Amino acid sequence: MKSIFRAEQAIRLTDYLYELPGERIAAVPLPERDQAKLLVYRQGTIMHGHFYELSQYISPDTLLVFNDTKVIPARLYFRRITGGLLEIFLLSPEPMERSIHQVMQQQESCSWKCLIGNKKRWKEGESLRAAMQLPDGLLSVEATLIDHDNQIVRFDWQPGEIPFSAVIGYLGEIPLPPYLNRQVTEQDKVQYQTVYSRKEGAVAAPTAGLHFTPSVMQSLRDKGVITEFLTLHVGAGTFQPIKADNVLQHPMHAEQLVVTRQNLESLLSRPDRIFAVGTTSTRTLESLYWYGVKLLSGEKPAHLFIEKLYPYSHSGETLPDTKTSFQAIYEHLLACGLEEITGETEILITPGYSFRVCKGILTNFHQPGSTLILLIAAFIGEDWRKVYHEALQKDYRFLSYGDSSLLMP
Repeated sequence: MKSIFRAEQAIRLTDYLYELPGERIAAVPLPERDQAKLLVYRQGTIMHGHFYELSQYISPDTLLVFNDTKVIPARLYFRRITGGLLEIFLLSPEPMERSIHQVMQQQESCSWKCLIGNKKRWKEGESLRAAMQLPDGLLSVEATLIDHDNQIVRFDWQPGEIPFSAVIGYLGEIPLPPYLNRQVTEQDKVQYQTVYSRKEGAVAAPTAGLHFTPSVMQSLRDKGVITEFLTLHVGAGTFQPIKADNVLQHPMHAEQLVVTRQNLESLLSRPDRIFAVGTTSTRTLESLYWYGVKLLSGEKPAHLFIEKLYPYSHSGETLPDTKTSFQAIYEHLLACGLEEITGETEILITPGYSFRVCKGILTNFHQPGSTLILLIAAFIGEDWRKVYHEALQKDYRFLSYGDSSLLMP
């Protein structure tokens, strides 16, 4: 089995750059999701089609794994008494042990780690207020900075029986990727969600899934493709540029994932035919494998957590196969009487990583020098340059609202 390189090796950011003209970034979505172009890479060969033809390129009995997270209106604005406007960007609940989806149903009060614009103007302990007139009364929200250094904000609201998801639904704004450099529109509120999004908690969309429509989903099922839905709540770290020349020194922010017993049963039924929809599903599936490794090695972690470089600490070891690892997690769930596991991952997948789960990835075209392009380079090797050159030559649209690729090394 191919070994994973040692973590002390350097991976240079400059090796994963390419020139992306600004006009190739898709600023707005296509009117019809599934009309996007589809580049198909199969063992070095490139073909071109459209997303609505996806079922033609995936074999029957493939297990196609989706991320069903739902983007929340995470950008909030409050005014100080002096009139100054402050932006509060929700990152993750505090503490993070509970499912974000459950926290979104919380009433009366909750606390979140945030990014705060003009933080210097907000004193610890100071409360800001916002209000909105609803059809059946006034919604009043108070935001208090309870930890200035760690940017922890407590939110309190009345009427208290309104869930937090509804509170930010009234006051918040969907956070578009910063590289789009434009205001949110009514179209974005619908188009920047997948048609299968269910569990609220992401601050960025799993964009590989934005092309799916009910008809595409049905065509896959008619073909005999099995669909499965797990959850990774995409964090703002997905947009954080790599500043370190050695990408292994790039700080990865933990993102919450939720995997059910049903997910594991499906994964165990087809351990050699697993395709991931997007880099978020890929990171979830690969992280899940390493959690199984932890259990098999005798570790008994309180909850699932995969450190950024954990896989690279096993260089040269004989590792379990995919099914053995997933079986260990499944037996752990049964022994603990659990229906699902909630945890976090900060896994960094870079060239040299040996994929343990994913045999195919459906994904958009990513920013140069990003952690996402590193993952693609890890998956298909130096052919990533051929794929991206071809996409640029054939007028593909790039980034979140751009076109799609199906990669099968």
